[in-house]
Amino acid sequence: MALTPNSPNADNSMQALKQYGSYIVTAILLALAAYFGWTYWQNNHARVDTVAADHYADIQRLNEEVSLAAQNPDLEAEAQESLTQSRTELNKDIDALVNEHGDSVYAWQALMIKARQQVDSDELTEASETLKKALAIDLGDAGLQAITRLRYATALLAAGDADAALTEASKDMPSSFEPSQQELLGDIYLAQGNKDSAIKSYNNAWELLRGRQETRAVLALKMESLGIVPERIDEQAGLIQEPTAPVQPLEDATENASAEVAP
Repeated sequence: MALTPNSPNADNSMQALKQYGSYIVTAILLALAAYFGWTYWQNNHARVDTVAADHYADIQRLNEEVSLAAQNPDLEAEAQESLTQSRTELNKDIDALVNEHGDSVYAWQALMIKARQQVDSDELTEASETLKKALAIDLGDAGLQAITRLRYATALLAAGDADAALTEASKDMPSSFEPSQQELLGDIYLAQGNKDSAIKSYNNAWELLRGRQETRAVLALKMESLGIVPERIDEQAGLIQEPTAPVQPLEDATENASAEVAP
């Protein structure tokens, strides 16, 4: 039945529209905003990831060129200048990636590259600052955070700040990184002149490795230099030293990072 303008039902309908109309419109707008916002986020997020991945790929290629050139100890003056320029360009590219995509795994990996280059150039304080930036990136991955913290502590120790290194190396880490953590603690205690604590940490690292049927020649040499003869460990064939959580699409680079905890 049609409603006439003066009918009671018409009055009730108009009153309800006045009372609830704003809520209905708001609900519709929110639904539309959510839909278009989600669509935009998906498209934009995918685009940003692609841009960051392409940028990182360029950095990786330039890093390989720089690393290869640096392996030549007999570079002529012109080649040395070219190498310096390439390193400067590499650092600029890394800084640009971090500024634009600082919360991504690509930024983390780029900072790892920068820290390595700085260590190779004996820029230990600068390497510490770079690794501190990498540590501030929250990737939601305890393994990557442990890798970064161990490298950061190692860089601090190399730069002469053993106290700060001890603070970082003493923080909680996943159990798979405990042997590396204990070995690093031994290095730090030894640098501080605390031989007893160094021996204890080295022994802890060795026993943890024994449980994994894994041996480390460098750690054995450190222990022998302190008069400790580490008990032989029959290494299990094919055992990976430091497992890491897989990270896509940088899983290979991440595995390399975990195998080279020291910067």
